[in-house]
Amino acid sequence: MEYIKSYKEWLDNPYFDEETKKELLSIENNEKEIEDRFYKNLEFGTGGLRGVIGAGTNRINKYTVRRATYGLANYILNKCGEEGKQKGVVIAYDSRFKSEEFSTETAKTLAACGIKAYIFDSLRTTPQLSFAVRHLGCVAGVVITASHNPPEYNGYKVYWTDGGQVCPGIAEEIIQEVNKIEDYSTIPTTNEENELITLLDETVDRAFIDAVKEQVIRQDIIDKVGKDMKIIFTPIHGTGNLPIRKALDEVGFKNVVVVKEQEMPDPKFSTVEYPNPEEKAVFDIAISMAKENGADIIIGTDPDCDRVGVVVKNNEGEYVVLNGNQVGSLLVDYVISNKIDEIKTMNNPTIVKTIVTSELGANIAKSYGVSSVDTLTGFKFIGEKIHQYEIRAAHVANDCVRCSKHEEVATFIMGYEESYGYLVGTHARDKDGVVSAILISEMAAYYYDKGMTLYEGLQEVYKKYGYYKEELKSITLKGIDGMEKIKSIMSHFRNANIGQIADIKVEELRDYKEGISDLPKSDVLKFILEDNSWIAVRPSGTEPKIKFYFGCNGEDKIEVDNKLENIMNEIVNIVDSI
Repeated sequence: MEYIKSYKEWLDNPYFDEETKKELLSIENNEKEIEDRFYKNLEFGTGGLRGVIGAGTNRINKYTVRRATYGLANYILNKCGEEGKQKGVVIAYDSRFKSEEFSTETAKTLAACGIKAYIFDSLRTTPQLSFAVRHLGCVAGVVITASHNPPEYNGYKVYWTDGGQVCPGIAEEIIQEVNKIEDYSTIPTTNEENELITLLDETVDRAFIDAVKEQVIRQDIIDKVGKDMKIIFTPIHGTGNLPIRKALDEVGFKNVVVVKEQEMPDPKFSTVEYPNPEEKAVFDIAISMAKENGADIIIGTDPDCDRVGVVVKNNEGEYVVLNGNQVGSLLVDYVISNKIDEIKTMNNPTIVKTIVTSELGANIAKSYGVSSVDTLTGFKFIGEKIHQYEIRAAHVANDCVRCSKHEEVATFIMGYEESYGYLVGTHARDKDGVVSAILISEMAAYYYDKGMTLYEGLQEVYKKYGYYKEELKSITLKGIDGMEKIKSIMSHFRNANIGQIADIKVEELRDYKEGISDLPKSDVLKFILEDNSWIAVRPSGTEPKIKFYFGCNGEDKIEVDNKLENIMNEIVNIVDSI
């Protein structure tokens, strides 16, 4: 069996250190565990690696990190040659187990290949890594993070010269290079004192904060109420603590309290079960604090500070978590309405969202004369749109009469996705928890000045545009059997010719695996029902899960809740029968 052969190779090869071999010897009588660790290589997907930390080919460890980096290095050398070596790669890492070690291993492998590597002296946010790629003029960037996954995970995300995550075209070429590497002992490395490895100073930090501050829209409102409005902030043991508090203070929010129990970096994420701001439980401590001091808003960021959760008071005075669609729609309304004079002068102003994000934001944008564009799931595709818009604008500026894309020129206003990721401005090319925290606070200040909460602001939006509600149901299916089950579920929904769901006619089935609207092919299905409800289904790209997204809208909450419940129940029944 190949997995046993690989297991023995790691035990016998002097390339692997004693700590690794000791871990592997501890499972020598557990064939199922050996199989899970060695039945495949940890896949370098469209954005990089993500997996459980541990020894083995199907785990993330310093050897699989070196392998991914060597593949990236070979791609850079083949694609960019000497220019790529000189531009170099900037590397950041978050607060997870082994993050600093994996960052160092990445730098050492790059340097051994003759490529400059820039590293930070401590943890930094993912959006700052995205910013740093362009700020330093690098050919690529790497961030060591598993985002909001549980503590046992870590990951490795790759960014290209535009500051965005690598999209399918480049990713597939990097994957080809990674897959060529079969013998780990052939991967070069060097020591940390290599002259090609540069330790970055605080200059990049300052530039990033300044770029974030430039996105403030209503400084007058902040100046008026920023000292009074009470904000509680939690970085949930991650990277957001310093940059967000610094940025909030510098723009004028002076009444900010951090959740002390969650302030410091902690790879165990000791106060939460799951470091995800989509989960209300991560805000339990913050909500208790808010009840004591009457805070107006709670803001929380995930470990690498690209996702933001928001908690506000409802009409009954209870603190409730707003979901990503709600916050995104509020931001669309706030940003466009408060920049409308400037936006009217722009060439085709556009917001960008994903295919599984609520249609509420698109309808709000439309009411202001702003376009809306959908991308596949994943903020890398939103970042890709920013880059495309800039290229097309440059063509127009240079009177490129032969360019066939002139009609697609657009000006990026903001992008967002339902999974709590938002970006205003083009300083970063990924969702940015720092700029989002600033603008969400500014938006809260805007309503605070009117004697309203953000919750009341959301109700105003619903009154104007109709009531929208979305739900996400994820089913975890681990291991080889789980992977096969996910394939079976996708196959059923793709081929069952479903004509109606919850007695509502299926108007259209969009199979993105076939390629739709010039989007890259992707294993995603979306059912559009005749009442404009929709259901999307896709395998997770980062976890052993299949995800079902649901969206409904109507005149009021009761109507939408009933409709959504019926649709979800029918989908669950279908899954249970497969």
